[in-house]
Amino acid sequence: MENVKENRYGEAYQVGYEEGIRYGGCQAVLERIPQVTRPKVDLRVLYVPQGFDAIDEGVQAALKELTRECVVASPEMMLQETLRVHPDLVLVMNSLHVFPPDHASQMAQIRSMGIRTAVWFVDDPYFTDDSIELALSYDVVFTHEIECVPLYRSIGVRSVYHLPLAANPHQFRPIPAKPEYRYDVCFIGNAFWNRVGLFDRLSSFLQDKRVLIAGFHWDRLPRYEQLSRFIRPGWVPVEETVRYYNASKIVLNIHRPTQAGQDNRNGRDTPGGSINPRTYEIAGCGAFQITDIRSDLVSYYQPGYDIETFRDEVELEAKIRYYLEHEEERRQIAWRSLWTTTAAHTYSDRVSRLLDAIAGS
Repeated sequence: MENVKENRYGEAYQVGYEEGIRYGGCQAVLERIPQVTRPKVDLRVLYVPQGFDAIDEGVQAALKELTRECVVASPEMMLQETLRVHPDLVLVMNSLHVFPPDHASQMAQIRSMGIRTAVWFVDDPYFTDDSIELALSYDVVFTHEIECVPLYRSIGVRSVYHLPLAANPHQFRPIPAKPEYRYDVCFIGNAFWNRVGLFDRLSSFLQDKRVLIAGFHWDRLPRYEQLSRFIRPGWVPVEETVRYYNASKIVLNIHRPTQAGQDNRNGRDTPGGSINPRTYEIAGCGAFQITDIRSDLVSYYQPGYDIETFRDEVELEAKIRYYLEHEEERRQIAWRSLWTTTAAHTYSDRVSRLLDAIAGS
């Protein structure tokens, strides 16, 4: 019994010691990043959020920091608030899913008042069947997907810009890890078919590891019974997602499929080259990430330096095995990813670029 107690104490001490190094290193990184002062723009902006908390809160904070005034209106109240506030710019996030059916006609009315309008499509290319129907309703179109810039130009949008997503450092940040959130391997996201196939092929390899798979529709797994003890079904709030990212040894990032019919509305089969918001958010927590490869990834991170990548389940299995055994390498890559993200990939940077583009268009 004494030996058992000593072993448990020793394990707890080691875990606490390693966590102190991880979190302390994250704080040291943040303290060394140079502060950037961005100029304030003399604009009153009406911002219409989509309901993506992780994105909307970052954009709203950046608009309040960088403009004279930022007023937030729901999709249902957009026109009424525009008539009340008479802003210089109406900026709409995504304009899909939760927006009223007459959204396009409301935008036409706003433009007829001489008010500039812009949209930032952040679901591209997965819902381009819908976004191409809306894009001409705006003066300026931004898309996070680099492959969609020529698509919008081809339908006659005159001002279209690639604007990548980012992390909100007030949400996705290093925090002390709690024991109940510690996992060897963590993935948070819905069960799109490419993800189902990958986890199905990894099912035997994962059996002796502490694994979290969280999100909707994971009952699609052919080997569901084998993986069910790892699955947390349903939505994971942002605050809890941050806790899992901070505490897990390896966080996986698997982009959703772009092919038409694969849980999307992308009838033109526009490919996906840009990275998802999860890439930035995991990195913003100072977490170690292994991601599948998008062509534009190297514009933002350096594989092997501040992020790790995989091409198939064979390479992923090998890298999971390697990095579970090489903690110092995991920490170094995670710390570099935190630096890269906080220094270059925040919503303050993106909104500043958005405002510059609008001023020049």
